[in-house]
Amino acid sequence: MPDRAPDKPSVLFVCVHNAGRSQMAAGWLTHLAGDRVEVRSAGSAPAEQVNPVAVEAMAEVGIDITAARPKVLSVDAVEASDVVITMGCGDACPIFPGKRYEDWQLDDPAGQDIDAVRLIRDDIRSRVEKLLGESLPG
Repeated sequence: MPDRAPDKPSVLFVCVHNAGRSQMAAGWLTHLAGDRVEVRSAGSAPAEQVNPVAVEAMAEVGIDITAARPKVLSVDAVEASDVVITMGCGDACPIFPGKRYEDWQLDDPAGQDIDAVRLIRDDIRSRVEKLLGESLPG
C-alpha cells in the first residue's frame, strides 16, 4: 500500500490515460498546496508518456510536470486516498466507503492544440482552488 502521512490529507486524480487532465490537476494541487497535501494521479489505461501539450501548457504558468509518468490505477492508491477525483474514467475506479469522490467533467486534452489545452488547464486550476478552499487545511 502507498505510504501515507497520517496528518496530511491525500488526493488522487484519475483519468483514463493519466497523461493530461490528472497530471495537470496533480501539478496544480502540488503547486498550490505545497507539502500540506499528499498528491497522487493514476489512469485506468495509462499512456506511454504525459501529453507534451499538457506539459507545455503547465510550463507556461511555471509548473514543471516533465518528470511525471503515467501510472496504472491501483486499489491501494484509492484506499490510501481521502479524496478521489475522477475525470472521465468511467467505472474503472473502485469505490470505498468513507472516501470523498468527485467526478470532474473536463475535455480530454489528447490531440488538442495548445489553445484548447490552456482552457482545460485553467478550468482545472479553478476546480483545484475550490477543492482546497472546501476541504483541505489552510
